[in-house]
Amino acid sequence: MTTAAVFVHGLFLNGAEFTLLRRRLARDFRFAGHRFSYPTVHGSMEGAVERLRRFVQGIEADRIHFVGHSLGGVVLCRYFESHPCDRAGRVVMLGSPLAGSRSGRAVARHSVTRRIVGPLVNAELVGDCRPRCWQCAIDLGVIAGTSPMGLGRFFARFEEDCDGTVSVSETKLDGITAHLTLPVSHMGMLMSHRVARQVGTFLSTGRFDES
Repeated sequence: MTTAAVFVHGLFLNGAEFTLLRRRLARDFRFAGHRFSYPTVHGSMEGAVERLRRFVQGIEADRIHFVGHSLGGVVLCRYFESHPCDRAGRVVMLGSPLAGSRSGRAVARHSVTRRIVGPLVNAELVGDCRPRCWQCAIDLGVIAGTSPMGLGRFFARFEEDCDGTVSVSETKLDGITAHLTLPVSHMGMLMSHRVARQVGTFLSTGRFDES
């Protein structure tokens, strides 16, 4: 059985930042990695979800896992609400603001920066939007960082553990299978060997290795 993994990036990125994580998962867990890219600033959530649907349809694999970082996890939530993949394996989200974004709301207070982050972020993380929850029969694991080194801390004050951009509580969502915190920053988690091992373990088994 062939197994693929689709990687969905966050705001202002294009998926190249997944390179090290993709290579580690391919080497250690034999997942064929596929980098999905979408416009984060000028696009819409509906457009991103439809684009992802078409992308997944074109992948030749018996089973397809999904990994979303930051805003990419929010996109995956919306994707599975409307277009659940019939070959889906498991899902891992890394530092995704599933329950809102304190730093996003802080950025949106200023008209210039509100325009910079674009309508997708404003619709999903700043304004009132349709509540997110995980109602799929698909295992979802979430990893949150606790090293506060990220651009979000220059805009928002965090009074709890955070990765510098997203707080731990913002990564929690009703219906998730497992939640894990690790001492990594928002972008640093993509370079972490420990995170890569946990992602691969969850995609393979449906649980994190907390030993």
